[in-house]
Amino acid sequence: MGGTGLAKDALHVHIGLIVYLGSALVMRWPLRSWKPWLAALGAAVLGEAWDVYDRWAIGWRAAPMGHWHDVWNTMLWPSAMLLLARYSGLFARR
Repeated sequence: MGGTGLAKDALHVHIGLIVYLGSALVMRWPLRSWKPWLAALGAAVLGEAWDVYDRWAIGWRAAPMGHWHDVWNTMLWPSAMLLLARYSGLFARR
């Protein structure tokens, strides 16, 4: 897609992880906090709103299931990492 050479689904996965981990790092939020997860969700929803606008601008209808698929792809690993950070010792400080 674009200049990255990645498929759209792969870009969603990467963006979700970048926003989740990046916001936790920059804002110094722990991975067990809901804040980085909400930042990733916000990015996913804003990205899909942009996609809906782009579709409407060229005269196409929104594709609700496709947009849901994109949000799901974006949020899968941030959700898994949040759950691991909260309920396992995987990300615990030693």
